[in-house]
Amino acid sequence: MGDFELVSFASDLELARGAATEWLATVEQASRQGLPQFVALSGGRIARHFFSSSAQLATSRAISLNHVHFFWADERCVPPQDPESNFALADKFLLRPLGLPTEKIHRIHGEDQPEQAAQAAAKEICAIAPRNPENLPSLDIIFLGMGEDGHVASLFPNAPPDQITSRAVYLAVVAAKPPPHRITLSHAAIRAAREVWVLASGPGKEPALKDSLKTDGRTPLAQVLKLRARTRIFTDIRV
Repeated sequence: MGDFELVSFASDLELARGAATEWLATVEQASRQGLPQFVALSGGRIARHFFSSSAQLATSRAISLNHVHFFWADERCVPPQDPESNFALADKFLLRPLGLPTEKIHRIHGEDQPEQAAQAAAKEICAIAPRNPENLPSLDIIFLGMGEDGHVASLFPNAPPDQITSRAVYLAVVAAKPPPHRITLSHAAIRAAREVWVLASGPGKEPALKDSLKTDGRTPLAQVLKLRARTRIFTDIRV
């Protein structure tokens, strides 16, 4: 099993602020080196707190995110203004508050036909982000949440084997919860990232996180941990 680092917090708000503080430190470091940064965002309640904390800290500390390219770990197949849209969440609490340049925002077009949207998202990320030796985009950080069933991005339990082993960058999938049609980074694309930060927070998730951290864990998060050499897990869940 791959190595992981568990970073514990007393509450969801402390988690959000702690992760935001650490992320902005990496943003500043890339800026000092004159380098772009490539990240993928996720949705969910903790993501909203994380986006808000990041925007507030960046503003108060005068940290520019103009060199950061934003992609998405997954998206629901809905229009970008829909309340279910992961893009809409990030746009409201992070992107618009900081006035970030539109050319650095690479949303998944969830309003399009799913397979078409997945292919277009893969083409865009491969044209912009650096590639690893396997020719997969290697993002600096992928931010993931975790559901009560241990799902990450839109990779759910009991997925068909060909989905788990796919070499595609993005996949069109049917989720176990509404809205069902989604686009998600594949396991292979998540493995290719330089860093993966999981923000695991919320009631009812303790069993899934505990199972994920076992050497024989079976959740989608457990699969990600096994694939990668190292993953960071920021959590307010006691395990």
